[in-house]
Amino acid sequence: MPQFAQRVGRAKPSAIMVVAEKAKALKAAGRDIISFSIGVPNFLPGPHVYEAARQSLDHDSGQYGSNRGRDDLLDAFLGHLRGLGLDGYERRNCAVAVGAKHVLYNLAEALLDEGDTIAFPTPYWTSYLDIAEIVGADIQLLPCPPENDYKLTPDQLDQALARKPRVFLFNNPSNPTGMVYSRDEIAALARVLARHPDTWVITDDIYNSMVFDDVGYHNFVQFEPSLRERVIFVDSLSKTYGMPGWRVGLMAGPESVAQALVTLNSNHITSLPEVVTAAAVAALSGPQDVPQQKRAEFQARRDQVLAAMRAITGVVCPRPQGAFYVFPDVSCAFGRRHGELAIGNDVDLCQVLLQVKGVACVPGSAFGEPRGMRISYTCPAEQLPEGLRRIQEFFAELSD
Repeated sequence: MPQFAQRVGRAKPSAIMVVAEKAKALKAAGRDIISFSIGVPNFLPGPHVYEAARQSLDHDSGQYGSNRGRDDLLDAFLGHLRGLGLDGYERRNCAVAVGAKHVLYNLAEALLDEGDTIAFPTPYWTSYLDIAEIVGADIQLLPCPPENDYKLTPDQLDQALARKPRVFLFNNPSNPTGMVYSRDEIAALARVLARHPDTWVITDDIYNSMVFDDVGYHNFVQFEPSLRERVIFVDSLSKTYGMPGWRVGLMAGPESVAQALVTLNSNHITSLPEVVTAAAVAALSGPQDVPQQKRAEFQARRDQVLAAMRAITGVVCPRPQGAFYVFPDVSCAFGRRHGELAIGNDVDLCQVLLQVKGVACVPGSAFGEPRGMRISYTCPAEQLPEGLRRIQEFFAELSD
């Protein structure tokens, strides 16, 4: 039998989806399961989005679209950028993709040759590691422990960039931790980046509209304009607008990078479907009441989860200020037992928690931090307090 390409052997299933599928299977088998596993926003976009899609279908031309993205979508995205304080971009600086993950994969293909180094903080979103391994990049992990609120320091970044990685990948607000860098923290990191001109900077900021406590969203180019020539901003409609299944990703950055992604699009996806484009334009440029309402709801849920975690003896939980995740340090449970079931690490903990309490969480090692456990609080609202109660009960029942 002919052989597969080596890159296929480096590809592996998403650790998050593995947990989500197991929870789904248990629920189908009749178990009472509450899933805190997958990061799906669990709300739908406003009615104007569906109306735009219907009108697009009524006037469908059946033709190919633009490799870069239709002009009205690019203009809507540019308006969104201006609302974030990111001025000075034009259509030529932008490109679309089938979701933000596709943007990131395209950027890896465009910027990284096999053996080049990509650096990113730990904890990281699982796909960062997976994509880097598929393209054959060397990976430089920058540990950011709970003692540092899961945040990268300027000194850490300076030392990492002194090794001249080809790409530095940064995520703010963070998946899996929910942490948000303050204005001063972003400014300090931007000053470090400006001193290291040999590295591309990707800012995966798809939760930029899901920020709590009035801390605001900030980007490196706002503090060091020279970085505009190296910073690539990645965004998505999935989380903000409740549209993960519509698969719309966008980027803004140097014209040369945008053009590289346009060329890659011409060789695989060709274009976004016209109906998807119409829905995306409506989401970005239409009423924003749904995402604003959901941001307030998620902030209240964050408070619930944080209070529940901090009430558990031994659990350490930095305060997240964005996205919809809480990432407690649950290592106090390691070396203990629940009945006859031993808990040696984060994977054991999540497996036993699912088995005995019917609560699905993702072990922190999937994100490069094996002391942690990710809780996604996007489940139906009525399930949240019960799921948190079961977690508290689980920890209370542990024995040495």
